[in-house]
Amino acid sequence: MTQNGNLKRRVRARAAKTDESYTAALQHIRQPPHEPAIRSIRMAVAQTSLFNDPQDIAALHASGKEMRRLMREARSAGVRLLHFPEGTTCWPHKLIMSEIGPREIGPSDWTRFEWGALREELEATRRLASELRLWTIFGSVHQLTSPHRPHNSLYVISDRGELVTRYDERLLSNTKISFMYSPGKTPVTFEVDGLRFGCAVGMEAHYPEIFIEYEKLNVDCVLFSTAGDSPSNAPAFAAEVLGHAASNTYWVSYSTLAPQSPAVPSGIAAPDGQWAVHCPTNGLPAIAVADIRANPENPARPWRRKARSDLYTSHQINSDPRSDDRNLF
Repeated sequence: MTQNGNLKRRVRARAAKTDESYTAALQHIRQPPHEPAIRSIRMAVAQTSLFNDPQDIAALHASGKEMRRLMREARSAGVRLLHFPEGTTCWPHKLIMSEIGPREIGPSDWTRFEWGALREELEATRRLASELRLWTIFGSVHQLTSPHRPHNSLYVISDRGELVTRYDERLLSNTKISFMYSPGKTPVTFEVDGLRFGCAVGMEAHYPEIFIEYEKLNVDCVLFSTAGDSPSNAPAFAAEVLGHAASNTYWVSYSTLAPQSPAVPSGIAAPDGQWAVHCPTNGLPAIAVADIRANPENPARPWRRKARSDLYTSHQINSDPRSDDRNLF
């Protein structure tokens, strides 16, 4: 009786933590130990409105309110982790920030940013993440010590409302590195319910090495946040995201701003290179929800790791003219 009671308590505790049904939690706990566990989590990807003037205090507060509305919507859907785009709080426009603007791009004047209003919204978002028990990952400018330029970052807020880590964009655009931001230095990973996540921002979808690096770090999903450039360029980003998901055999969450959605909305790419879910294409803020799973029995990923090693060296043929000469049929 005691043993059965302990089992029920374990099942209820897991169901409460993961929002699984009682039956699903029971199946997970009863899974034989010799079978690799198929880990899963319910997550959501968001698309949000564009706020690009960091001098506009009302807009900074509006962006925070919109974020928190979507957080509540996600939690109502049983979501454990919510992923937002680059510049969720504000994506400063290069001409608005330019010292010699607004008609010409020059070094950004970061004293124009209403940092106090931003911090109010960051704190309100942190508190709500704790209240909702919701992991919340969102894009924001991260202020450094003057006179250093800020980072273009992703904040990772845990379900306890703690800022557990921050990812800074490493491979910046020409405008960003020339006039706006300081580049980051390292990849960042974190774990939620046994799944490992990596972070990428901005234009980093263009660089396969970023995603290969995360594969080597054993991530199950990369959270790629972008503000996009123009809707005409959005399909290229989306194609790259699907390619990275398929070639690395992991999930990729693609979060962008709502104005990009008529071309390509935010979505979650599965390890087979297909969209598992995506937001509406109506240009409005929204979320899309998916249950993502990490299956350790999938043979593709370990095989590709093996193939990228020296697997083929011992099988290569040397000193055979039929192989060495390339002008023979």
